[in-house]
Amino acid sequence: MTEFGYFLSCEEHGPAELVEQARMAEQAGFTSLWISDHYHPWNDDQGQSPFVWSVIGALSQAVSLPVQTAVTCPLIRMHPAVVAQAAATGAVQLDGHFRLGIGSGEALNEHILGDAWPEADVRLEMLEEAVHVMRELFTGEQISHRGKHYTVENARLYTVPDEPVPIDVSAFGPHAAEVAGRIGDGFITMAPDAPAIERFRRSGGGTKPVSAGLKVCWAIDRDEAVRTAHRLWANEQLPGELAQLLPTPRHFEQASQLVGPDRVEAALTCGDDPDAHVEAVKEYVDAGFDTVYINQIGPDQQGFFDFYRTKVLPRLAD
Repeated sequence: MTEFGYFLSCEEHGPAELVEQARMAEQAGFTSLWISDHYHPWNDDQGQSPFVWSVIGALSQAVSLPVQTAVTCPLIRMHPAVVAQAAATGAVQLDGHFRLGIGSGEALNEHILGDAWPEADVRLEMLEEAVHVMRELFTGEQISHRGKHYTVENARLYTVPDEPVPIDVSAFGPHAAEVAGRIGDGFITMAPDAPAIERFRRSGGGTKPVSAGLKVCWAIDRDEAVRTAHRLWANEQLPGELAQLLPTPRHFEQASQLVGPDRVEAALTCGDDPDAHVEAVKEYVDAGFDTVYINQIGPDQQGFFDFYRTKVLPRLAD
């Protein structure tokens, strides 16, 4: 049976709002939480970007739901040894109900210290080494590591959960899905892509969990919902590798001028038709995902949670 979680957007909401949304998600019947990990939002209209590890600490005191980052980049902005400490602490705070979702990142967040932004194959190579470093640290033993990309010297995590933190890997292309199958404890993506799941499973993922995120914009006025989704998330419709390569929110704003409202309307479920929302989620269910995380675009979070609690989640449980 597919489970349904809520996707907390750090790009749109501040820490207190995110914690309140987590409470509403739990009350509405969602069974787990994803939370994005960004230094910048994608554009200035989104307007937020709190430090995710502080928010995770607050979530551990506010709700009883499992939490996963979607996704953290442990390559450049944060060294994998530091990410490992943050993830281990989060797992302890959440009584082990934490998974670390990781990916190869975007220049938008990772170039801020002035480091070069590597090409995709190099980033995947760095990701594999980072996973090795983090798994070694999750043992609680002292380690030293001198690899191609990272050095760790006499490092030990003293605060660790009883079991190592599971590491799920995000992937959006065939090669990345194969890497995820080889090194990940699970698979993360944002499309109802059954072939990607199959590629992950054939590459070593086996029966490990696969999760996906889905954005919607609930509103009574469908046209208003389309306008909101276009204003805040037109960047999601940019093609190719632009999402990984553009360096600032301003660049995303410039590129998003090429994305019209009609394209957003065609790509996202907007409005208050329960059938449309159920159909959108079932695409992911039918593709074979174990968990689907749904995110409400825009400010009307309470209306969304009421709608899903009464009109959508009960039908998905049938």
